[in-house]
Amino acid sequence: MTFRMPRPPRPAFRPPAVRPPAFTGRLHDARTATAVGRWLGAAFAVCLLTGLVSHYLQQPPAWLADRLPARPAWGYAFTQGLHVATGLAAIVLLLVKLWAVYPRLFVWPPVRSVRHALERLSVAVLVASAVFEVLTGLLNIVEWYPWPFSFVPVHFAVAWVATGSILLHIAVKAPEIRDHWSRRSAGTEALPVQDAVDRRSLLLATGGAVGVVTLTTVGQSFTPLKTFDLLAPRHPDHGPQGLPVNRTAAAAGVTARRLAGWRLEVAGPRPYVLTLDALGSMPRAGARLPIACVEGWSVGADWGGVRLRDLIERAGGRPGRDAVRVTSLEVSGAYRVMEMGAEYADDPLTLLALTLNGQPLTLDHGFPARIIAPGRPGVLQTKWVQRLEVL
Repeated sequence: MTFRMPRPPRPAFRPPAVRPPAFTGRLHDARTATAVGRWLGAAFAVCLLTGLVSHYLQQPPAWLADRLPARPAWGYAFTQGLHVATGLAAIVLLLVKLWAVYPRLFVWPPVRSVRHALERLSVAVLVASAVFEVLTGLLNIVEWYPWPFSFVPVHFAVAWVATGSILLHIAVKAPEIRDHWSRRSAGTEALPVQDAVDRRSLLLATGGAVGVVTLTTVGQSFTPLKTFDLLAPRHPDHGPQGLPVNRTAAAAGVTARRLAGWRLEVAGPRPYVLTLDALGSMPRAGARLPIACVEGWSVGADWGGVRLRDLIERAGGRPGRDAVRVTSLEVSGAYRVMEMGAEYADDPLTLLALTLNGQPLTLDHGFPARIIAPGRPGVLQTKWVQRLEVL
């Protein structure tokens, strides 16, 4: 006969205690956050201003369409290159800023009052909108769109949310920012003296990281630095005829079969139709102009063709007063039809281009004819032009 000892009772399950994270690292202080925040705020301000330029050039309201200046010819290449370069630098700054303040994101208890709850809600909106802007902007320049929404209107709308959140945050934190604005501010002097050396090292490292990111990407628009263009998604010299191509003929549904028997239709008070040979026999003009795209790359090239103002005048239009609607052979696309204000259409540098760097356009660059105009986004430099309509 065997005896078994009774099993001891199992202890009741006790869930682990919920405790807030503990942050014991140094430099998670207001002085570090303020110093990095100044740079980050300036970067977001530059992105907002240059982004507005890009948005309203691509989608001008009716009251602005005929008032957009065509010059300087390099204007859009500069502003959009600055937009993308500053946006990439802002990624580094945003990561350092979040590192400096993240202990405050986990304060306990999470909500102490209604005012505290509203403040934390505003910070949540600020962080979410800022991260959304830099992340979607980064994916846009590499032309990867894993989301179901249209990039341009959503990115534009969230930019205003981020701007409002930043201004609200500055207003709420104004006393703390003032107390830690400089090394000699009252709040800064109250911090441990030994942290000052490490803080300077952190800020120098942050500036160095921004410099490296800028140096290895800005060459896609600032061509003197193209040798260092290691991390940018475009190189200004890579592509057919020495220029990058965003949208190929195959992607646009333009084939040699569709181009068979191509004619240019020009609609106006005196409409007419031109074959490619007839178009090529018109008085020729040339222009040195950049192609500048929203993804941040730009490169200058020599274009040859017919001045758009000559085509408008031949159709009975009034150069300097009439706008033009341009229609492409593209099967579909948001920019298949483009309208050009009177100032652009009348500019002597605006061409219906037939050649690029002395050679006939390749199919991917818009053969048989494309628009090239000063100070315009690349999406509005319409390729595979089929029809011009004087408005």
